[in-house]
Amino acid sequence: MLAAGFAAGAAGVAISAYRRDLGEARGRLGLVERRTVDFGAGRIEYAERGSGEPLLVSHGIFHGCDGGLTSVESTVTGRRVIVPSRFGYLGSPMPEAATPAAQADAFVALLDHLALDRVDVMAISAGTSAAVQMALRHPGRVRHLVISSGSFPGSATAQAPPDWGRVFYSDQAMWLLKTLARPMFARLMGVPSGFPRGPEDAALMARMLDSIFPVGPRAAGAVFDAYRSNPAIGQYPLESIRVPTLIVHAADDPLASYGAAKAAAARIPGAAFAGLESGGHLQLGQEDRVRSEIAAFLE
Repeated sequence: MLAAGFAAGAAGVAISAYRRDLGEARGRLGLVERRTVDFGAGRIEYAERGSGEPLLVSHGIFHGCDGGLTSVESTVTGRRVIVPSRFGYLGSPMPEAATPAAQADAFVALLDHLALDRVDVMAISAGTSAAVQMALRHPGRVRHLVISSGSFPGSATAQAPPDWGRVFYSDQAMWLLKTLARPMFARLMGVPSGFPRGPEDAALMARMLDSIFPVGPRAAGAVFDAYRSNPAIGQYPLESIRVPTLIVHAADDPLASYGAAKAAAARIPGAAFAGLESGGHLQLGQEDRVRSEIAAFLE
C-alpha cells in the first residue's frame, strides 16, 4: 500500500509539473504577435521583429515563427526579421501535396503580400530545403542566402529516421525526455558533450530547448521535415544556385555533418564557408563570430 501510495503521489507531481510547463510554453507562444495571410494555394502564418533591410528566416525543425525569431535574436541585428511558420507548424496548415518547392512558393506569396521584391534569406537546419528551393525557383527574389547548421546531402539529417522515432513527436514524450533524460534531450537538439561552458551558454541552451514547446501544434511539420523535406535535399542541383551564399557550420555539430556542409559549399558556385571550431548545432558560444560573419556577408 505504501509503495502504491508513493507511486500515485509521484505520478501526481509529474502530471502537475507537466501541465505547468505546458501552460508556460503556451503562454510564451501567446506573447508572439502572429499574423496570417491567405493566398491562392493556402494559408501561411508569420511573425516579424525589428526594422531595416528585410531578412526572411526559414526556421528549423520543431520551431515555427516563434522559434525562428528566438534562433536569430543574438546573431542578426539591425534587420527586419520575417519568419513564416513553415507547412505544418503552428498556424500554417499542411497542404495535401506539400513539398519544399511548394513551401518556397509560399514564401514568395508572403513577400508579395508584404510588397517586398527582393530579400535576404536565412535557413536554419531543417529549413535548408525550402530556402534552397527558393534560391533555385525564385533567384530574382533572393539577394543573399545564409544557411546555418544546414542539412545537406551526405548528412545523417538528410536521411529519414526510423519509423519508431515518430513516438517522440508529442508533448508528453518530449517533456519526459527533457525532464528525466536532459542530457539525451540536449543531444537530440544538437548540443555536443562538454556544453554548456558557462552561464551565457546555459541560458541560450535553456531558451532553445524550451522553444520547441508546445510540440503538438508543430508535430505535423516536424514529421514532414524529418521524413520528406530533409531527405529531399539530396535531389537538388546545388551547382545551379546563382544566389550569393554563405554556409555557417560548427565542426562538432552532432546532428548535421560538418563535412557535408563543406561539400555543399564546394558545389555552390562562389559560396563562402564559415567553419566554427565548436558550439554544436545551436552554435553555442559563437554568437559574436556568427553575427560578424553574417553581417559582413549581407553588407
